Amino acid sequence: MKPRQTEVSIPLQPPGRGPIPADYPDGQPRDYVVWSLLNVLLGYALAYLGCFCFPALIFSIKARDCKVLGDLEGARRYGDRAKVLNIICSILLVLVVVALITVFVITFLAYSRM
Repeated sequence: MKPRQTEVSIPLQPPGRGPIPADYPDGQPRDYVVWSLLNVLLGYALAYLGCFCFPALIFSIKARDCKVLGDLEGARRYGDRAKVLNIICSILLVLVVVALITVFVITFLAYSRM
């Protein structure tokens, strides 16, 4: 008598935690890692504001990790936080650039009148 073989399947990918949101065109939330990295690098290069931009990079990496693990809701939450923090950091960087240009212009005009 032959032993009966049964087929066993082990899922290698974790299941997603909910339906795919309809507001994302490809079904995947955005993680904004490149934007966060640019904000951190420009923040450190311009005015040592990289420490203010670093939490956005952390949330972006968490969003990417959740997306890889299949947790689309967690990836959406972390991605939204990263987006808000990136907007705040970008505004701060623009204000710093405008302030630096203003200081240089005022200093140049003050020394040119002497």
